[in-house]
Amino acid sequence: MGDAVNSESYTPRQRTRYRQRLIDDLEVFDRHLQQAEFIDQGTIGLELELNLVDKNMQPKTCNGDVLAALDDEFQSEIGAYNVEMNHPPLSISGAGLQELEDGLNQRLNTVRAAAKQADAEVAMIGTLPSVTTEFLEDPAWMTSENRYKALSNSVLESRGELVNIELEGQEKYRHGFEDIAPESTCTSIQLHLQVSPNHFAAAWNASQAIAGVQTALSANSPLFAGHKLWHESRVPVFQQSIDTRTPELVTQGVRPRVWFGERWITSAFDLFEENVRYFSPLLPEDRVESGTPIVTDGKPGLHYLNMQNGTIWRWNRPIYDPNTELSHIRVENRLLPAGPTVADIVADAAFYYGLVNFLVGQTRPVWSRLSFDDAANNFFAGARDGIHANMTWPTLGTIPVAELVTNHLLEQAEQGLEQLEVNPALIQKHLGIIEGRARNRQNGATWQLAALDNATAALRAEAGHDANARDASAAVSTADATVNAATDAPAKDHDGPDSTLRRQAIARMLSAYIDNQTSGKPVHTWSTNIS
Repeated sequence: MGDAVNSESYTPRQRTRYRQRLIDDLEVFDRHLQQAEFIDQGTIGLELELNLVDKNMQPKTCNGDVLAALDDEFQSEIGAYNVEMNHPPLSISGAGLQELEDGLNQRLNTVRAAAKQADAEVAMIGTLPSVTTEFLEDPAWMTSENRYKALSNSVLESRGELVNIELEGQEKYRHGFEDIAPESTCTSIQLHLQVSPNHFAAAWNASQAIAGVQTALSANSPLFAGHKLWHESRVPVFQQSIDTRTPELVTQGVRPRVWFGERWITSAFDLFEENVRYFSPLLPEDRVESGTPIVTDGKPGLHYLNMQNGTIWRWNRPIYDPNTELSHIRVENRLLPAGPTVADIVADAAFYYGLVNFLVGQTRPVWSRLSFDDAANNFFAGARDGIHANMTWPTLGTIPVAELVTNHLLEQAEQGLEQLEVNPALIQKHLGIIEGRARNRQNGATWQLAALDNATAALRAEAGHDANARDASAAVSTADATVNAATDAPAKDHDGPDSTLRRQAIARMLSAYIDNQTSGKPVHTWSTNIS
C-alpha cells in the first residue's frame, strides 16, 4: 500500500494525473520484463501479523509503544492492536527451514518482550476472537498514520455506503461499519517466493491451484466478533471490509479488490495489466510527494504501478521490487492465517514451497487439468469448511481435503522439497506436522471451536448449573461478576454470540490458546479440555 502517504483524500486532478502515469508505468514494466536481467535465486521470506492483548485477553491499542522498543524488522499495521514482523530472505536448501524456525522464534520472543513492557501479550491468530463490534466502532482501533486513514477514506468514498459485514456459519453476523475497521481483524502469514519472470506464471498458477488446500489445512479464524462463522472467516471478512462495490456493482460483475482472480496466466504482466484495466486508483499518491525515485540503480522504480498493486489484495499477489541488486519479482502467498505456533507456520511454509516446486515441474501441470472456477470454489470451500472441506482435483473428482493431503499431496510436497535439496530430517519433521493435522482433523479453527464449547460448559458448571441449561440467569449473573472488568457491553441473551458468558468463554479459550502457542507444540497435539 506504500509507506509514504501524505494525504487523507485526493482531488479529481490528482486522480486523473495518477491514472496517466499508471498507464505509463505499465508500458515501462512490460519493456523491463522483456529486456532486463532479474534475480533468479529462488529465495523465500515471510511476513507475520500479530495481535496485542491485555491481561483480560481484550485487544490492546498499544502498537506504538511496542514498536518503539523494536527495530525496523517490525512495522505497524492498520489496527492499533497489531504489529507486523518481517523475516529476511533466505535459501530453503539445506537447513533453511531450521533457519526460518529459529529466526521466527527469536523475533517472536523479541516482540513478546516489547509487548510485556507495554503490559500486553502477543496473540498469533488469524482473527482475534475477543474483538467485539463495540471495539471496532471506536475510532481508537486505527493506527494513527495517513496511509491507513487515506485507505479507509478512499474505500468509503468509492463505496458511498457503510461497510457491511454479512456472514453465516453456525451463527449469523451482520453489521454496517463507518470505516474499514473489520480489516484490522484479519492477521495473516505472507509467504514469499522469489522467481525469475519466465517462471513466475507457473509458480503463480500452482499457488492458485493449491490455495483451497492451504486454507482448509490451516484455517484459524472461526470466530468474528464472538460469532461462530466460517472456519477461516478472515477470508470473507477481509473481502467485505475493503469492498468498494455497492450491491448493484456486484450484480454487474465488477471485480472485488480482494480478489482470487478469474484465469490462469502466462506472464506476470497479465496480473499488472489486470490491475490497471479493472481497478480505479484507490490511493493516487504522487511519486514526488511519496519520495519514490524514478530509477533505482538503473532499475525503474514504477511507483504508480506498485502503489496500485498494493491496493489490490490478491490472495496470491505479484510483487515487483527494484530495491535489490537486480530487479526482483516474487509471488506473495497471502491466504494463510497467522499461527497457531511457529512449528505450524514453518510446516505450512514447507508444504507450500515443496508442493509448488513439484507442481511447476510436472509435464502436465495441474492447472491444465483443473478449471480456474474449480480452483476458486476449492478456495472458498476451504475457507468455509476448513479441514472438513471437500476439494475438486484432477483424476480424483471430489475428495475430502484431509484425504487429498495424506494420500496424494504430501508425497508430492516431499518430492518437491527433495528437489530443492532440503535436509531430509527437516522434510520429515515439518511435513509430519501437516500429516498429523490432516489425520487428527485438528487445526487452529477446530481447536478454537471445541475449546470454546468446553470453556462454556466449564463456566456453566462453575456457576452450579447443568451444562445443557441454556437460559440459566444465575449462571450468567455469576459470569457477569467476573468478566465485567474486561467487557462493558451488555449481554443480549444468556449464551449467544453477544452474551457475557460467550465473551468470558472466549477470553478463557484465548488464554489457553496463548499458553499452548508459547509451548511451541503444533496445534494438532493440543488438548481441547481447558479449565
